[in-house]
Amino acid sequence: MSVLIIGAGAREHVLAWKLRQSARVEKLFVAMGNGGTARMATNVAFGNDDAGALVKFARDEKIELVVIGPEVLLANGLADALRAENVRVFGPNQNAAEIEASKTFAKDFMARHNIPTARYESFTNFDDAVRHVENVAYPIVIKASGLAAGKGVILPESLGTARDALRQIMIAREFGAAGDEVVIEERLTGEEVSVLAFSDGVTVKAMPPAQDHKRLLENDLGPNTGGMGAYAPVAVPQNFLEEIMRDVLQPTIDGLRAEGRPFGGVLYAGLMLTEEGARVLEFNCRFGDPEAQVLLPLLETDLLDVMDACVGGTLAQCEVKWKRGAAACVVLASGGYPNQYAVNVPIYGLDAAHNRNVMIFHAGTKLQEGKVVTNGGRVLTVTGRGERLGDALDTAYAAIRPIRFEGMQYRKDIGAKALETRIYANLYE
Repeated sequence: MSVLIIGAGAREHVLAWKLRQSARVEKLFVAMGNGGTARMATNVAFGNDDAGALVKFARDEKIELVVIGPEVLLANGLADALRAENVRVFGPNQNAAEIEASKTFAKDFMARHNIPTARYESFTNFDDAVRHVENVAYPIVIKASGLAAGKGVILPESLGTARDALRQIMIAREFGAAGDEVVIEERLTGEEVSVLAFSDGVTVKAMPPAQDHKRLLENDLGPNTGGMGAYAPVAVPQNFLEEIMRDVLQPTIDGLRAEGRPFGGVLYAGLMLTEEGARVLEFNCRFGDPEAQVLLPLLETDLLDVMDACVGGTLAQCEVKWKRGAAACVVLASGGYPNQYAVNVPIYGLDAAHNRNVMIFHAGTKLQEGKVVTNGGRVLTVTGRGERLGDALDTAYAAIRPIRFEGMQYRKDIGAKALETRIYANLYE
């Protein structure tokens, strides 16, 4: 098959890496790609909003499957444009992608379908939102309703910081149009876990639970980022996945289909494990980044077979198998990220970092005169595999040692809490 992956991050690199392992993939293209995808596929240059050119390329190259990575492209209807030209696509149409594109839609959808989530209210008016936070009886989280690259969530510690957060989102428009509407919801306490699942619009097959680390700094301090590292699997309570399938994933897929929004692709449920049970924090309509960088290395089944089944409506007949052991990844970011940062900074030591249990997935990189340089905030994701979580983490951190670029920053505590907390120990001992 000829396959086109669309996107330029580490998620797209790991998708290319995994699809390249399939004996069925003959030609592999990545639009727009990065310095890592250039080594295993043909990068093609298109603007993010150039749907017409992408559709033409898919037709001209006789592409048999398009895999869309970024949520913005799904939310903007790229899958619809491709399917209108009879191009097969892995990823939901625009109306189904609204489960991520609008937090207000997602919360209202969960309320309609009795999917467990936190109490909430939505606002388009700043003064109304301020009045609500002045009178609400529980601790809150403030979220820009639209797409904000994983950064539009603020946890205010006082009434003053809540007002400031609303002003930042709705008046200063720090997240642009994503802040036209805000969701103010109850702040839940517990452990965060992500459960991603393949779906063909009817059948759902869950992946191992994973945990992302959103904050920039150790001990979950600093600003929200797009994710600074992840690991999988997470040790979870007995029967947890069965409950999430029953109470969250299957009802979501069934509800979207019932509302005329059939969902094919990857559904991502961000969950909080509270004392009252799991609650949905958010839905995403695609592979997570960096979760994809720990989940796909654990996938034993040919990824193309799974995607083919999702597109063809035959996922029920596709056995999805996972490897034993664990995977962990650490994101290497530019100095200044998630704010201003330099680009075109030379990266050294990439070749020295490789061994059979290490995978380095490029995100914000490009080739410049044959050499790899930085080209974004999150630059590289270094993934390690091992029999246990501790082994995977040791492998990833050892692989980082020879890598360097000016301003490089990364968290030193990815997965540390899991190793220290007794509830997790039984999975890895």
